[in-house]
Amino acid sequence: MRILKRASTLILRKGTYQSTWWKKDSLFRVHPSVSQALVENKPVVALESTIITHGMPYPHNLSTAKEVEGIVRAEGAIPATVGVIEGKVHVGLSSEELDHLARSKSSLKVSRRDLPYVISKALTGGTTVSATMIAAHQAGIPVFVTGGIGGVHRDGENSLDISADLTELGRTPIAVVSAGVKSILDIGRTLEFLETQGVCVATYGSSKHFPAFFSPESGFTSPYQVDNPDEAATLIASTLSLGLQSGVLLAVPIPEEHAAAGQQVEDAIQAALTEASAKGITGRDVTPFILQRVNELTKGKSLQANIALIHNNARVGSQIACALSKQMSETKLRTVLLQVVIGGINVDFIAKGKTKTLQFGQTNPGSVCQSFGGVGRNIADSLSRLGHKPLLISATGADSHSDAVLNYCKHINTSAVARIEEQSTATYCVVITGSGELSLGLGDMDIHQQITQHYVSQFEKQLSSASLVCLDGNIPVSTIDYVCSLAKKHNINVPFLDPTDLDKACKPFLSDAWKSLSYSSPNLAELCTMNKTLGVPTPEGK
Repeated sequence: MRILKRASTLILRKGTYQSTWWKKDSLFRVHPSVSQALVENKPVVALESTIITHGMPYPHNLSTAKEVEGIVRAEGAIPATVGVIEGKVHVGLSSEELDHLARSKSSLKVSRRDLPYVISKALTGGTTVSATMIAAHQAGIPVFVTGGIGGVHRDGENSLDISADLTELGRTPIAVVSAGVKSILDIGRTLEFLETQGVCVATYGSSKHFPAFFSPESGFTSPYQVDNPDEAATLIASTLSLGLQSGVLLAVPIPEEHAAAGQQVEDAIQAALTEASAKGITGRDVTPFILQRVNELTKGKSLQANIALIHNNARVGSQIACALSKQMSETKLRTVLLQVVIGGINVDFIAKGKTKTLQFGQTNPGSVCQSFGGVGRNIADSLSRLGHKPLLISATGADSHSDAVLNYCKHINTSAVARIEEQSTATYCVVITGSGELSLGLGDMDIHQQITQHYVSQFEKQLSSASLVCLDGNIPVSTIDYVCSLAKKHNINVPFLDPTDLDKACKPFLSDAWKSLSYSSPNLAELCTMNKTLGVPTPEGK
């Protein structure tokens, strides 16, 4: 049992960590439903908002946004529509915030380039594919659904008019589910550019035909193809596991029942392109001209096809997100078996007086209770209650205390706990005053010295394949050195979680063992002891 309060945390080796960007005083806001889903490892689907602010007129934009979120929920995932409201990036929008974006007439189109300015000026806008990818990645959302991505514009080899969506796919590990790119773009050069950026492109369905938004075929093919949500999820999981820092583009063809209307829209696009060329319309004026003419030529059918396409993408993307979540959960269940905790098991006796001070040499009124502790056991217990199954390597006597603690710890894998004849299970007795102050502590911890290098080496196979090894300061120095050398050899993550007291705090620092450690949680006195052992200057009086 530890009485001293932890005063500091020592980071011994640089590791990965998640930033606290989601705090209330930051630039990002995560909707409670989204943050809860992420904590519980439930599937979440990110959605962009330029379709709300710039893609459709009101009220079609609002109704479509709500319909898409409804489809995501119906498929078992949580929608996270991303938008910027008054300089804050929102990951997940309330109904009121959706309505605000849909009605706003001054919303900006926010790409990666625009994020700093829009935030600095506390402006409002809809996020493009690139900006949505950034926010989704920051939040830990791996799947993002949109209508279509931007690409290389026609004559882009001269104008260098290339969408930031493509470069974002090359540097942000997000799976983007879209209907390909619109035929008003240079699809061939778009695919070439994506290859240069290292983006894995796959068509979703039975063929490799790369879709052109309203058309299931563009005349180009994807490098790869996935048949169903499980195959798509496996592809995404592989990308994330490799740590490539690039995205995946999953191109979903327009549904067959809407292909005829889509072809009519495609014909209108080609007619509008010809008309734009005849009128000498170039550069940034081409896209708005074509969109307007297509809407006129199709008498509004382009909007209907657009909505149907987005609905389908949302459905497919949500199914993929659910499959990915399931696969990641199953992988997690497999990997948690490869965790090892090496440390002490104690039976604790806690005597608490009823008065503020205790009188030595006489009986004091109070209460006495028994509990089960030991730093190693406590760590294993905590991991087990979080759903993990670590292997606990420890030692106890072959006595009634051992029977009691092992019976209590049936939820922990104690198969590697040695029960040693003619030895006593570690016990710790603490006497505290009525106000909670430590008065006296007595420990019988000799059994911990039986957690020897020789004994622990019997589990070298489990240790060398472990994803996590936790130590406590009760075990012998030679055992710590052995485990740390093994960790270095097999690149195992070894957090030295608890020094337990001043004498034991220095153990890893008596050799180079500490260089294999990643984390420790000493109190101030223990930290000073570590410093002194390493020869690091320590402030006077500490």
